[in-house]
Amino acid sequence: MQSPPCSSKDERRGAATPGALMLELKPVHPPPLDGRAGCETWSVRFSPDGGCFAWSLGHGIVKLLPWPLQDVERHRSAEMEEAPRSRERTLQCGHSVWSLAFGPVTSKFASHTNVKGVPPELLLATGLNNGNIKIWEVATGNQLFHLTGHQGVVRDLAFTPNGSLTLVSGSRDKTLRIWDLSKPGNNFHVLTGHTSWVYSCSISPDSSMIASVCRGNTRVYLWSLRSYTFMKNLQGFDMFPVSCDFSPDGALLAIAAFATRWEIDVFDPHSGERLIVLRDCLYCDHDIMNTPIRAVCFSTEGLHLAFVTEDRAIRIWKLGQDNPAMETDLLRFSNGLCCTFHPHGGVVATGTRDGHVKFWRTPRPVPSLSHLSRVSLRCHTSTHQVMALPIPNKIKDFLTYRNLRGCHEARCGMHQLPLD
Repeated sequence: MQSPPCSSKDERRGAATPGALMLELKPVHPPPLDGRAGCETWSVRFSPDGGCFAWSLGHGIVKLLPWPLQDVERHRSAEMEEAPRSRERTLQCGHSVWSLAFGPVTSKFASHTNVKGVPPELLLATGLNNGNIKIWEVATGNQLFHLTGHQGVVRDLAFTPNGSLTLVSGSRDKTLRIWDLSKPGNNFHVLTGHTSWVYSCSISPDSSMIASVCRGNTRVYLWSLRSYTFMKNLQGFDMFPVSCDFSPDGALLAIAAFATRWEIDVFDPHSGERLIVLRDCLYCDHDIMNTPIRAVCFSTEGLHLAFVTEDRAIRIWKLGQDNPAMETDLLRFSNGLCCTFHPHGGVVATGTRDGHVKFWRTPRPVPSLSHLSRVSLRCHTSTHQVMALPIPNKIKDFLTYRNLRGCHEARCGMHQLPLD
């Protein structure tokens, strides 16, 4: 079914809340006038407890900042006591930093792994453009060791959310590597099969599955983290995936893709079914080559997606809704590269091509009891197991998110379309 021409933003019913910029951080070194690379903020991350923020600000430098930042705290009541703050630290990585990951990560629903002999200190992994990965102790800012093996830029990093020190890295050398940091030496497994550079990887909350996407390929790769083998491809894309992220319960996998315009597809990773599609508007008067999508991530409660496109600094979209929950003003070039939610919600951080970081105040929803029950069940139950339960089909649709099925068109009217 073809959507009618989109109405103007002012005429839209239930229009999105404008993005509220809380704070912007700028690097000391301005971007070079000749356009040379090196100053980009390719990655930003909050620590699992939300008390630390890592900022890759270009030129091989990573800043570790205590959160909340002092400028953000000024918005709080003056009567509140200021909590003890950790020190700001600067990590000199020596090469351009393309990816960051805090660890160990512990999902509240995952089965935790207690590794003997591993200190509980928070670590930060930094992926470099020379293929190396450096591991830092966050409390001291000291480098503990480095990992070698990749033959290209380490484009993405993620720790398994089961509390262990298992690190997954994706590289331009077309491989994923799985590292066990609790053991001495470079203990790793190599996953091969990508046709080009690995752009993004994500680990399911139960630490059983890895999703990855690579350059110039319309397929999404799913890998077993238990057997270190390829499982299957998710297919059916007309565009090229660039970013992926599992929902907090692992029941959904969001894929950001781009060709001449952008699209977000939300899959059931267990069944391979595409449930939800959000597409760039086809009726807007703009240069169709100027709206690539850069990154997508799920919110902590799993009901919202944040994504960065070339024409807006940030959008927040609630699953199943026709209108975005929040979006920033229309821009010619947003320069956005990455985004991440604070683990406690209410804030999303974005990194830009000129090395800046912006913090945006976002809606802080209160999940319903039914959704919390769904999340608790789905963290340990696959789609196939849900469908085998002796319960009404309507409840099965809710538990498998099929009640949210649909295709939506973003940007001007967000008209709902039938899902193919």
